[in-house]
Amino acid sequence: MPKDKKIVLGLVTTKSGDMESADDLKRRIDQASRYVPLEQLALSPQCGFSSTVLGNNITVDAEIAKLSLVVRVAHEVWG
Repeated sequence: MPKDKKIVLGLVTTKSGDMESADDLKRRIDQASRYVPLEQLALSPQCGFSSTVLGNNITVDAEIAKLSLVVRVAHEVWG
């Protein structure tokens, strides 16, 4: 992995309102950091919340909660 590149881990699904746990996300980030230095990793939703013309079956509140989770975990992992 070139040192000037980053890998974005799309670990938060945008397809449903089921919430991932912060602990699970941190565990998966830790697993990835065994192969790529932590400072070259980032966390993101897997894609946009409306990946089809009709959108996905997820509420706006769930979208906000998922984005908040990404921000919170990123702050906890990368400071």
